[in-house]
Amino acid sequence: MQWKNIYRGLMMGISDLIPGVSGGTVALILGIYDNLLKAISGFFSRNWKKQLGFLVPLGIGIGAALLLFSRLIDYLLTNHVVPTQFFFIGLVLGVLPFLARESGMKRNFRPVHYVILVIVGIALAMTAFLNPSESEPIRELTGSKALFLFFSGWLGSMAMLLPGVSGSFVLLLLGAYSTAIAALSDLNLPIIAVIGAGVAVGFIISTKVIHFLLNSFPSVMYAVIIGLIAGSVFVIFPGLPAGAGSMIVSLITFLAGLMLTLWLGRVETKQ
Repeated sequence: MQWKNIYRGLMMGISDLIPGVSGGTVALILGIYDNLLKAISGFFSRNWKKQLGFLVPLGIGIGAALLLFSRLIDYLLTNHVVPTQFFFIGLVLGVLPFLARESGMKRNFRPVHYVILVIVGIALAMTAFLNPSESEPIRELTGSKALFLFFSGWLGSMAMLLPGVSGSFVLLLLGAYSTAIAALSDLNLPIIAVIGAGVAVGFIISTKVIHFLLNSFPSVMYAVIIGLIAGSVFVIFPGLPAGAGSMIVSLITFLAGLMLTLWLGRVETKQ
């Protein structure tokens, strides 16, 4: 068992609670993105037992984060939204130098790749202007509500694996985010099970597709990923802090997120 994946799962789970922040981005920061895709894809094959050592500790960490930190994240986003979002902006920006090196951008990118990068970045940034309206959380299931939550979990998980695309933000756009957070906070097991089933199906499909595209068209996919991550900064950006005190705190949290990413990147690369 790769028990170190528990802390990696904790970080991925926390990030997936934040609308605009991607668990895939954190997997990149931690240097396990390729292994994550292979493990999830391999789990649904004859060699599924070989993947348990990687996936079980990771799943424990993600599950623990969702259960333990959903209320904390809700509190931070309600009472300290600007410093919290600036922390995650630093976290996201810190992965770009790593991606530039990993993709061999200077050596492998052609003009078309930069065009793809810019188009994808602008397209994702434009979602910041969307104002999704959240309805009251669903607390009791009917057939139609279960179907809606299942497909919401499906789409959210597919987005979750793409660096720069937030599964939480997709749930927010669909109007299912408040239901998911409330279900986790209240331990509403039927709703958690329905959304979780959708997430599992999304993982099965998206891991195989992303893994195939990364192997077949690496430069194009890296251009897409870098564009998604750069564009996600505009989605997370909460506006300029009001007042000198808030500005100083936000600057500190931004630098903390940036330094954490750069430090984790160095540690994982050495290992």
